[in-house]
This record gives sequence, C-alpha cells and structure tokens, in this order.
Amino acid sequence: MITEKSLVVYRNRPAMVTERGEKITIVMLGETARGNRTEYRVREKDIEALHPGPVTDTQGFAAAPPAPDTATREAWELLSASDGEKTDLKELAELIYGGFTPESAWAARRLLWDGLFFTGEKDRIVCRSPEEVEAEEKKRGAKEREGRERDMFIEKLKKEKKSVLSRDDLSAGRFLQDVEALAYGKTDRSRTMKDLGLPETPEDAHRLLLETGWWTPMINPHPARFGLSSVSAKIVPEAPPPEERRDLTALPAFAIDSPWSDDPDDAVFARGNTLYVHVADPASSIAPGSPAEREGRDRGATLYLPEGVSRMLAGEALSLFALGLSGRTPSRALTFKISLDERGEITETEIFPSLVNVTRLTYGEADGILEGKPAEGEKYAAGETAREALGALRDIAGRNLARRLAAGAVNIELPETHIGIEEGAITIHRIASHKSAETVRECMLLAGEGSARWALEHSLPFPFVWQEAGDLPSNPLPGMAGFYQLRRCMRPRTLSVKPGIHRGLGLDIYTQVTSPLRRYTDLLAHLQIRALLRGECPLSADETLVRLAAGEAAAQAVQQAERASRQYWTSVYLSERPGSVWDAAALEKKGQRWLFMIPDLALETQAAVKDDIEPGDEVKLVLKSVNIPRSEGSFVSECREGSR
Repeated sequence: MITEKSLVVYRNRPAMVTERGEKITIVMLGETARGNRTEYRVREKDIEALHPGPVTDTQGFAAAPPAPDTATREAWELLSASDGEKTDLKELAELIYGGFTPESAWAARRLLWDGLFFTGEKDRIVCRSPEEVEAEEKKRGAKEREGRERDMFIEKLKKEKKSVLSRDDLSAGRFLQDVEALAYGKTDRSRTMKDLGLPETPEDAHRLLLETGWWTPMINPHPARFGLSSVSAKIVPEAPPPEERRDLTALPAFAIDSPWSDDPDDAVFARGNTLYVHVADPASSIAPGSPAEREGRDRGATLYLPEGVSRMLAGEALSLFALGLSGRTPSRALTFKISLDERGEITETEIFPSLVNVTRLTYGEADGILEGKPAEGEKYAAGETAREALGALRDIAGRNLARRLAAGAVNIELPETHIGIEEGAITIHRIASHKSAETVRECMLLAGEGSARWALEHSLPFPFVWQEAGDLPSNPLPGMAGFYQLRRCMRPRTLSVKPGIHRGLGLDIYTQVTSPLRRYTDLLAHLQIRALLRGECPLSADETLVRLAAGEAAAQAVQQAERASRQYWTSVYLSERPGSVWDAAALEKKGQRWLFMIPDLALETQAAVKDDIEPGDEVKLVLKSVNIPRSEGSFVSECREGSR
C-alpha cells in the first residue's frame, strides 16, 4: 500500500511519497540527499511500491546496483534448493540483508534488475539455474576484461597516438573496427573516436588509422563511402543464342581505344558516306528483369579505379560479348549502319545483329597508321588498306565536328591523366591528345544521334539524353581558363524517355548506345532495340523510366566514387614528392587566392600568389604539404614564369 513516507520506484529510481491525493506527490531520494527537493505529481500506476516506510535515511540509496557478495550467493543457493518455489522481495531482503527496511528493499530490487541470480517480478522472484548463472558470470567477466583492455588501448593511443600498431594485435583490431567502419562511411558513430575525444568524421577516422599504421595510404576508402562493391558482378549471363546475323566479316572494323582498355565494346568502319558502328551485343541473351539485368541496373556502370575494376556485368561477360578479344574470330555485334549526306547530316539509320572481324588498335597506333608509320600494303578482305579505312573515318568525323560546332556545340579541352598502380607504385601520366580519339568520339556521337532518331521514328520508349543551354560567355577567356569558364556554365545533362535538344553537343536528339558492357543506360537502350527487332513487346515508357532512374542513380554514385578516388590517389602520389614543383595555369581568382590547373596531374588547386597575374597566366607551384584523408595538397607559388 502506498502511504506517506513510503518507498516507491519512479522511472527506475527510488522516491519517497510526501502526499497522497488525486495524484501522488513524490520526491526523488538522491536529490534530497544533495540538498535539492524536486517534487513530482504522478499517477499511482506510474510508480511501484517497495516498502511502507517510513523513509528517513535518504543517503542510503546508492544509484549503482550492489555487487553480488557471499550473502547474495548463499541466499540464491538456499532458495534454489527449494525445488522451484518462488519468493518475494521481502523474503529476499531478509535473507540477504537480515531485515526488511527501505534500504534493503531498494537493494534487493536492484539485485532483481541486475538479473545474475534472480529474475521475475518483485512478488514472484525465481532463481536462475546454476548453468545460467555460470554462463552469465563468464559473459560478465569477459565484458569486464574487454572493458579493461579497451581502457588500456585508449590510454595508449592518447599518450602515443602515432605509435605503430601491429596487424597481429587482436585487441587493436577489435577496438578499431568501429573506426574503420566510420572511415568507410558505413556508420556515422565510433565509440573509439569518442573515447579519444576525436571528431566522429570519416576523414578523422581515416587520419587515425594512418597515424597508427593500422592502414597504409594504399587503402582507398572512397568507393565504400558511396556504397559500392570492390568486386565485379557475379551473375554470368547466358551465351548468345543462335540467330541469323548479317555477315560483315568481309569489311574491316577497328576497335580503337586507350592502351590500358581491356573491355572493347565498339568498333568502327566507314566507306564513302556510310558509317558502320559495331557495338557489343549483350542484349542478345540478357533479358529485362533477368538476374544479370537487375545486377547491372543496381550497379549502374563499371567502376574504374587505379587499384582495379569492378564491372557492371560479370567478368565472364567479356569473353561472351566483347569485340576483338579472340583475335580474328568473328565477334557478335549489334551494328548501327548510318548513312550521311555530303554535309554530314544523317539520312538513314539501320540497326541489325551482325558478325564482324575486329582489329584492335590504340589511339597512338591508329594515328601512326594515318601518318604512314606502319608497313604499307596491309590488306583487308574488302581491299582497303588500314590507312584508307581510317582516313574515311576521319573524314566523316571531321564533317560531324564541324556540323556540331556550327549548331552551337561547346568544345571543352581540359587535361586528363591516367593513374596506375603496379606493385604498390603509383604512376600518373597525362593523356596525350590523339586525332583518332576525336574520330572515335564523333563516330560514337553519330551512333547515338542515329539510334535516337531511329527510336523516335519507331515510337520506341527509349533513354534519351538532353542538355539545356547554359549561360555561356560571349567572349570566353583563352586557353585552359576559357575551357574552365565554359565548363562552369554548362548545365547538367538529363536522361528521360522524352527526347530533347542536347545543347552541349549541338544535336537535336541524342542518346548513348556504344557502351552496353559498362553503362547500364546503354544496355537499357539495347534491350529496347532488341525487343523491337525480334518483334517482341518492348518495355513501356513507365517501365523504361523506372529502370532508367535506378540505373542513372547508381551510375552517379560510380562517377562520384571515381572522381573522389582520383583525387585520393593524386594526393597519395604527391605525398611521396614533398617540395616538388609543378607548372600550373591560373583559372580564376577566388578571394585572396587563385584557382590553378596543374596539367600534368589534371588537378585543380588553390594557392596564394604574390605577383599580379591574370587568368591563363602560367606559374610554378611548390608542394608544401599533403592531407591524405582529405585528398588535398597545399601549394605556394614559386614565381611567375610567363603570361597568356
């Protein structure tokens, strides 16, 4: 019964009843002991009666539960021997503490909450079995040891934060798991970081892991921060089924790409005003809704990193679909045959499955052929020399570029680099400008424009790509500063099932179809084309839009991870070159500092400059420091080398 001065429990804390009425007035006992007296008016159902009182000694109510002692264990053993009979709080208090007082009632209640020896409610207390007590004691003992080890580990890091931790140190591995999870972006909390008094951010977690030597700079956390897998897709598509394909093996076809490319998915050939763009044909066996299609949609695109490739489609798909990997053996392709007029305008597009013989070339090799560097007279089945065939492609590409520029296309040429990692060594090479790279680009754009027109003519729901016009300057600055200026003005592209003008490319209609092995939206376009060619029902506009949105969202994460990883590896590369000097071009003034482009690194960075300079001027920047966790380098200007 609850009376004045009786002991009750409110929100798991002891309280004394001071007045009974419509509501019960209580005061928390711990507060009274500290000289405070905060009263609460509560309902009777919100409190638990422990002892009728009177409560007088408010300092006898400790907050922490009492540690189990000999008397507690003896009481448990005595009650356990009673063949499962239950007891209550009063009897338990008397057995352990020798009497039933407010203080012993509160102590017994906390023992019941503690749960080592007893469980149940205060009126029906049950003894736990010996096996349960033994298991719980082992668990608590392990937890206490874990706590002591954690305290020692935290103290060690506080005293010697830059001490090197061995990867064989199991305790370090346990206590750094949450730090690694934070560095990888898998959580936003870390008990270890909090115990060390450090900010709980991915960058600070990364810094701690580097300072302790638990991580080396060769661990790149950025893909994981965007939720991306470091391994390629697992579901292997079925092999292409037998079907009728147009035999184009008598015509040459060139897969022209970078020397480090290992997944060729397009090849080109031209004769007169006819352009053939042959593209890998995974949609010949991958169907909408199939496991491989869903996995590709979830990934959005192939993730290309200096440390490795995480493919959108399983690696085994390359042997099934890539062009020219098996030497002179014909490759299965989906061919886009594009007819052009003398001005380079598309007059007709035909799309069909084909068999093609593909010769793989690097951009440098293709340029060399046109410059007459290889041996003359190498003939292909159609009778054209390689130089003649590539020359026809270059002519078509040149006309297309001129046509697009006349339509308002924006041409931006900023430096690009290739970052490689081999046996722990990082290399950065500036990508040279090749005429054949421009040729291939224009052929791919023609394939995109032609297939978009073809889809529109056939009322096919399709993933179109368009871009609104930006507020471009009437007189762009010269050189890199001007290209940077144009890039800043460009609007983001839009993917939609409705066609629109692509202002940046200078095209009335456009899509992308030439990379179905590494870009999901291209694969989606192929799925629609293939359905129409087979006489099947393609995906509806709504179904296409849902897949398009999912694939593009995933692809954007891939692009962000690639960009962040490039910045990361560049910072690691620079950390190995303190004091290095770099040629840079001024792009834009930002407050008291200037934004520069370092072409050999394709790196934009800010630095203070003592001299008066203008956009486009060249200076030399000296590397002062590198912050690897933030992927930042700090530079200062050495001197002004030249002007625009």
